[in-house]
Amino acid sequence: MTRQCVPERTIAPDMFEFVYFARPDSVLDGISVYRARMAMGDALAENARQKLAAEGIKVDVVIPVPDTSRVAALQLAQNLGVPYREGFVKNRYVGRTFIMPGQELRRKNVRRKLNAMALEFADKAVLIVDDSIVRGTTSKEIIQMARDAGARKVIMASCAPPIRHPAVYGIDMPSRKELVAHGRTEDEISQYIGADLTIFQTLPDLVQSCAQFNPDIQEFDCSVFTGEYVTGGVTEEYLAHIEGLRADNAKVKAAKSGAGPALVDVSSAAAASSTSSSSSSSRQQQNGALGHMQPVLETQPLDDVSGGGEVAGGGDVSQVVGLSNESLQEHEMPSLVVGLSNE
Repeated sequence: MTRQCVPERTIAPDMFEFVYFARPDSVLDGISVYRARMAMGDALAENARQKLAAEGIKVDVVIPVPDTSRVAALQLAQNLGVPYREGFVKNRYVGRTFIMPGQELRRKNVRRKLNAMALEFADKAVLIVDDSIVRGTTSKEIIQMARDAGARKVIMASCAPPIRHPAVYGIDMPSRKELVAHGRTEDEISQYIGADLTIFQTLPDLVQSCAQFNPDIQEFDCSVFTGEYVTGGVTEEYLAHIEGLRADNAKVKAAKSGAGPALVDVSSAAAASSTSSSSSSSRQQQNGALGHMQPVLETQPLDDVSGGGEVAGGGDVSQVVGLSNESLQEHEMPSLVVGLSNE
C-alpha cells in the first residue's frame, strides 16, 4: 500500500539560469539555453522596434555586453536590420561583478573587465544589449564608457524584465534597496544609469522564449521579477533577515571584524620559518599554524590586474591571499598558491 504524503508540485526551473548563469551550450530540463537566448533576442527585437519608433530613434549599431548577451544581441540585430558589432573587449581575468561585495569594488572592476573600442562608438546611436540589469552598476559604467568613446546616443536593452525582488533559492542576489529597478519606473532607471532609453524584455515574452522548447515545463521561478516565490512561505520577516545578511554593509563589517578563517601574515610566516632550525618544538608549532592548506595573507601595492596581475609598486593597496600546500621543513619557505583581490 502506498500513500502520498505531500501534494504533487510541478517542476519550476529558475528563469535566471537561462537569462544569465548557464553556458549557452547547456541543456536545462530539456531546454537548450542557446535556442532560448535566440528566442529572447527575437522577442526583444519586437519590443525594441516599437519603443525606438515611438521615441523617433534610429539605431546605427547593436553591441552586446560580453559574454552572455551575445546570442540574443545577434538575433536582435538581424531582426532590426542593424549591424552587429563587438564594441567591448573583455578581460577574462576579472570575474562576474554583480556578486562582488562593495559598490566601489564593483565599479572599479567593470572598468577593468571591459574596454570600449572607439571605432565602433564614435558619433553613433548605439543599442547596447545586456542579459539583465541588477544593481545598475555595470550598466552605468558601460554607458559612460560608450559616451567616453564618442557615442552620440546610448540605448540600453535588457533580455530580462526589471529585477525588483531578491532571490531566495541560492543566488546571492542583493537586497531590494540595492536593486536599481526597485521602486523605480523604466524612465527613472534610464535616468539613473545614464541611458537615453532603456528597453526591457516583457515577462510573458521571456517565459515563452524558454517554455516553447519544452511544453512539459508548465512553470518557471520568476520570483526576482514578480516577487511570487514558488515554494510559498517567504515572508517579509524572512526577506528582511536575508537582506541583513547580504547587505553590502554587513559584508564589509564582517570583513573588518575578521569573520571567517584566521589569516596569517605571510612575511611573518617566512621570517619565522627561516629562524626555526634552533628548535624542533618551534618548528612543530609553525607547522601547526602554517601546515597543510592553511590560509595566509599579505598586503602589498598592486598594479592594474588587467596587465597580468603582477604584484608591483605604484598601484592600489590590495590583499594577496594564498594557501600553504606543504608542511614546512627546516630552512624552507612556505609554498603558496596566490590570488589577487582589488579591494
